[in-house]
Amino acid sequence: MLVTYLEASRDLCEMDSILFGAALAVCRIIGAKVSTAGRATGHSSAIPAWRRRIEERIAKARALIGRLICFRSGNNRPRIVRTVRMAFAGTPS
Repeated sequence: MLVTYLEASRDLCEMDSILFGAALAVCRIIGAKVSTAGRATGHSSAIPAWRRRIEERIAKARALIGRLICFRSGNNRPRIVRTVRMAFAGTPS
């Protein structure tokens, strides 16, 4: 039955889905535990690692800018002051 579906598959992505489904069915039949948390439901919807890293850097930069603005407006809380000192020293927070 698997051969029929594989021969009818149009591209590599579809073949991957068929093989994954077959492997998952076999694992369920034999009672093996399988984690599917890391697998994206749609390959095109998965966010690339490079984009996640850039977005994390942007979020950290925005947080730092927000703390610098707070310090400039007169907020002298210890956490803000520590962040400003670390930023000017070049130490990552």
